[in-house]
Amino acid sequence: MRTSTTIEASGGSWRETVDFVTEAERLGMDICWVAEAWGSEAPSPLGYLAARTERMLLGSGIIQLATRTPAAIARAAITLSNISEGRFLLGLGPSGPQVIEGLHGVPFARPLTRMRETVEIVRQAVAGEKLAYEGGEFTLPLPGGEAKPMRLSMRAEYDLPIYLATLSPKMLRLTGEIADGWLGTSFVPEGAQGAYFDHLDAGLAAAGRKRSDLDVCQGAEVAFADDEDALRAMVAGRKKELAFSLGGMGSATTNYYNNAYSRQGWADTAAEVRARWQAGDRDGAAELVTDDMVLATTLIGTEPVIRERLRVWSAAGVDTVRLYPAGDTLEARLTTLGRALDLVRDVGRGV
Repeated sequence: MRTSTTIEASGGSWRETVDFVTEAERLGMDICWVAEAWGSEAPSPLGYLAARTERMLLGSGIIQLATRTPAAIARAAITLSNISEGRFLLGLGPSGPQVIEGLHGVPFARPLTRMRETVEIVRQAVAGEKLAYEGGEFTLPLPGGEAKPMRLSMRAEYDLPIYLATLSPKMLRLTGEIADGWLGTSFVPEGAQGAYFDHLDAGLAAAGRKRSDLDVCQGAEVAFADDEDALRAMVAGRKKELAFSLGGMGSATTNYYNNAYSRQGWADTAAEVRARWQAGDRDGAAELVTDDMVLATTLIGTEPVIRERLRVWSAAGVDTVRLYPAGDTLEARLTTLGRALDLVRDVGRGV
């Protein structure tokens, strides 16, 4: 398995974040993804990191659809690919109604159509073609105006892989059809076939592709607990975070994380957690989250336990593991990361 991590440029010291990324590269990390959520954007810090790193791949994890036009996404992607000398991966995701409608004032409706058309237009631009497109969401040039089809004045000098961050069945199928990689989350390897891979495989088959044509990149927090007391404390500390994902991410009716957990065996609990969270009972929502829900979707435990879970992830079809190392300080997070990278290498060597 390849290794990766995700950072944001907001919510902490940027200098410390850069130190984390550059040290992660020295430790052997393969990819660094940069998120934007509802804080900092992704392209600006990616440009900075391109100048501070030499080997590591850099990806937008993710650029949110509807926050930029497809042409703007293409320009940013080609620029980042060229200045990093081919080290850029374009990650796209639909986000959710709260961010897209609440923060940007753009309708969230038809994210599937928007995703397909955005990828098609971006690939036109990357290929150096004139941007002429007629779709359900985008028409280029704008009808009724004075414009003619244009091509960007810049050219993509390197291949530009596109990864999609998707969770719903229809979006997963689209990912299998058109993407180079899948950025997944809320992943339980024991339930992944029905929840995720059946849909990805259907899309791959429809496009005449196979699983090896898609880089499956899955993420989880990694934390080492050397005794039962430490493990219980870590699990308890994560329940509020998971309750937020199940109850607060998205809206009262649209929550892809909640749906993903529901498809993997926790439908009743996920529904109750969302109801409590939406009612304002955050502590009550966290109390409903079970230990198994936390442990199934994270890499928390002793070194032997985490090594074995990584083997299970690899056997389930994960090509790239995205590690979120725990720790209260930069040194602690890097120590956790270094131990986790060693375990991934062990799995690769069959240890």
